[in-house]
Amino acid sequence: MRVLLFQTFLFLIYIPLFSQPDVAAFDRYVEQAAKQWEVPGLAVAVVKDGKVLMAKGYGVRKLGEPGQVNAQTIYGICSTTKAMTAAAMAILVDEGKVAWDDPVIKHLPEFQLADPFVTRTVRVRDLLTHNAGLANADHLWYANNLGAKEILRRMQFIPLSYPVRGGYTYQNVMYFAAGEVIARVSGMPWSVFVKKRLFEPIGMANTYPTFAESQVQTNRSTPHYRVKGSIVPIRDMAVDEVGAAGSVWSSVEDMSKWMRFALDSAKVNGKRLLKPETYAEWLKPQTLVPQDQFYPTVALTKPTWTTYALGWFQHDYMGKTVHFHTGSMDGTTAIIGLLPSQNLGVYVLGNLDHAEVRHALMYKAFDYFGNAGANRDWSTEMKALYDGIAIRADQSRQRLVQQRVPNTKPNLPLADYAGTYVHPLYGEISVTLVNGALEIKQTAELTLKLEHWHFDTFRGMSNLFWDDPYTIQFSLGPNGKVAGMRVGGGEEMRRR
Repeated sequence: MRVLLFQTFLFLIYIPLFSQPDVAAFDRYVEQAAKQWEVPGLAVAVVKDGKVLMAKGYGVRKLGEPGQVNAQTIYGICSTTKAMTAAAMAILVDEGKVAWDDPVIKHLPEFQLADPFVTRTVRVRDLLTHNAGLANADHLWYANNLGAKEILRRMQFIPLSYPVRGGYTYQNVMYFAAGEVIARVSGMPWSVFVKKRLFEPIGMANTYPTFAESQVQTNRSTPHYRVKGSIVPIRDMAVDEVGAAGSVWSSVEDMSKWMRFALDSAKVNGKRLLKPETYAEWLKPQTLVPQDQFYPTVALTKPTWTTYALGWFQHDYMGKTVHFHTGSMDGTTAIIGLLPSQNLGVYVLGNLDHAEVRHALMYKAFDYFGNAGANRDWSTEMKALYDGIAIRADQSRQRLVQQRVPNTKPNLPLADYAGTYVHPLYGEISVTLVNGALEIKQTAELTLKLEHWHFDTFRGMSNLFWDDPYTIQFSLGPNGKVAGMRVGGGEEMRRR
């Protein structure tokens, strides 16, 4: 009997020793994965049961310079900002200043979409769920300097591609509109509201709502891009005018605080920032996302359902609900993943474009710290998956080259294509003849040098050297003169 009791006692002592996750082993895995994906600088945080298991940097902030990434290095967190915007709206819901199902025009009378019925129908929650019916309109803010008022005005010209709440299209400008609602209802800009009502109470002192405000921090990552086989630093792309969609800058040290807040029912030091029912609504599925419009990772994770909540993608993994979101901007990647049943969160930042190692590390952390016995090499599997996608994309580009008709020339002298082209959504675009070649001033930051492709089609080579070429098609009218132009397959712009 004594022997049995002693053996039982030893067994109870050793359970914690064997069940504790090996953080050092995960640390080594991250190092190997960073090398496998050739990411100059990664930062990773893992939290579990209210504690930070790790918050660490790997590699350098900028290739060619000695500065190392650490837990305090800030990156643009891109679209992982969206859950913060939804949480900010939730605070205002709790205060009775706005309701999820209020019509947007109740708080933002100037909000107008392409159809009057849709304008009246769109609710506040629809701004956060990617199902209001709009086609993608990222050209309104990418490499652009349109002010908030002008972006809001032009939203009435965005085509509608499906009925309200009858489909799914990932849409940044609706989050921008949500930020405008927050500003109008709260009486302060979105950037001030999230700082005062979220970042400060949570203790995120190294988190900045905009690129402009982040400039005080010198411990910052530089974005990188793979250009013609070489990884090179590129400049930051500020998106402050649509800040509520993705302008926040932060570090994994601060994002570990955000994850603990998100996992602990929106509590900070025992104090709630959201009511229980509002917190539940924040994470409640709102939109069904077709798997062919979800992430390519479904080929490996094989979920049975895929949804979008208020600022969160969701799916099932090994029988457990996952809340997550990626963030992407030129040269920067981010991901946040929560496994609430295990009280587990992981955050990854990388300074290389399309560094999908972020997905690999999220699932590896889920396995390592939340699913005992799971031992997949996610980095290798994800690398094979995304390498295959890259190969198919390259094959598609090669097919486009093969479709080029050789030995053609434009129907008119190049000078005849120069002029001003207008569209209510795109505004004015100037085409000029410079040193015998056509140039397009697409936006304040984006210039395209045109190379003849065939007939009246040209390829626009971007001044953002990492950008893919644009297809430019000119159309002639019945009089044989240039009547219009399409950029990248968009709607036709009429020549003035």
